[in-house]
Amino acid sequence: MPARDLRQLVEEHGGAYRDRVYPPLRTLELFIGQALSADDACQDAVARNLSERTARGVRQCSLSTGPYCKARQRLPLDLMVRLQRTLAERLERSQPAGWRWHGRSVKLLDGTTVSMPDTPANQQAFPQSRSQQAGLGFPLARLVAIVSLGHAAVLDWAMGPCRGDDTSEQALLRTLLGALNRGDVVLADGYHCTYWTLAMLKARGVDALMHQHVHRGCDFRRGKRLARGDHIVHWPRPACPGWMDQQTYAAMPESLSVREVRVQGRVLVTTLLDARTVPAAELDRLYASRWNIEVDLRSIKAEMGMDILSCKSPAMIRKEVGVHLLAYTLVRAVMAQAASLGGVLARSLSFKRAAQLLNAYHQQLRHSAGGRASLMIAHVLGALAALPLPWRPYRVEPRAVKRRPKPHRLLTVPRPLARLQILAQRSFAKVAP
Repeated sequence: MPARDLRQLVEEHGGAYRDRVYPPLRTLELFIGQALSADDACQDAVARNLSERTARGVRQCSLSTGPYCKARQRLPLDLMVRLQRTLAERLERSQPAGWRWHGRSVKLLDGTTVSMPDTPANQQAFPQSRSQQAGLGFPLARLVAIVSLGHAAVLDWAMGPCRGDDTSEQALLRTLLGALNRGDVVLADGYHCTYWTLAMLKARGVDALMHQHVHRGCDFRRGKRLARGDHIVHWPRPACPGWMDQQTYAAMPESLSVREVRVQGRVLVTTLLDARTVPAAELDRLYASRWNIEVDLRSIKAEMGMDILSCKSPAMIRKEVGVHLLAYTLVRAVMAQAASLGGVLARSLSFKRAAQLLNAYHQQLRHSAGGRASLMIAHVLGALAALPLPWRPYRVEPRAVKRRPKPHRLLTVPRPLARLQILAQRSFAKVAP
């Protein structure tokens, strides 16, 4: 992003601040470094800050993590969200035509969960599963994201608890409709294949392609036949759900025209009704690309360590998720630039290799300037374009773990009680004859 736009966003969302060791932009930079680093400890971020200040000849600061943690608490979540959305919007507007489908932007939708430390505040905001006893589980948060198929960056996201009213993926999706533009095509799994989701998307001029919901039947003898296993049917408007007001319900169409297609042993549902422009085989190929969001979420959770969060308050948990998604979008932005210059698809590059390369060049790029910096950036972009994912169309891997876990017993009582039991056993051993 241009430095002027970046400063403007910081001033707009960061508010007035004193000239500290950890100003907002520097704090955000260190926070992003934590998200991209294998060692995500605050002590590592503070040490990196001290080393860079020493290299620049600036007054040294303390190695205590307290000031940095307080600076992270002052950092507004809106700044991270706005930066991430701004970057994603720039990528969306600038992506080449070859990254689109029939000239249209394809967006992937899916949800996942993340866990966090078992603190009273986290438990209250993100309650653990009802199947776990109190003190033995971890708070869980649900996350729904919209990802671009073309450049793979996160366009928008929403987060909430896994229990309670209006906490489902569909409820979170309703808060993300503003990230969809007229002419987009949304790919989602069967969970989102409902009348309400399709109707709300159609009202925004957005088409959808989804797997048929497991509880909805399909009779190809009815409706307007387009081909064998391909027809158009009309879904009647269901009764008004509890989350919808009567005014919105009255504005919904009384019926919705959808196309149901049987391909490769599964039934796909779409609002793309023209079988001549989009035949069944092409719908099948397009829907197969929905799996990319599963890989994207895995990269964010496994490769970047967002699967298990570390902050102990709900506010910081949201910031931790926000900075991970911002860091992911930053890496994807560099990958998109490299792919565009190299004439390849952004989806063909490896995210893990790109993150490793950027981490390797980070310090050298920070301390370079002028022509030397431009040369190094050119080397980085060229190297990124030369890191394609291997083509393994017939790869099959079992969903099983070979390495055995350590033979520790499971914790069956809350940890404080387990500590008391251990201390009681030690006291008994000392007084026993």
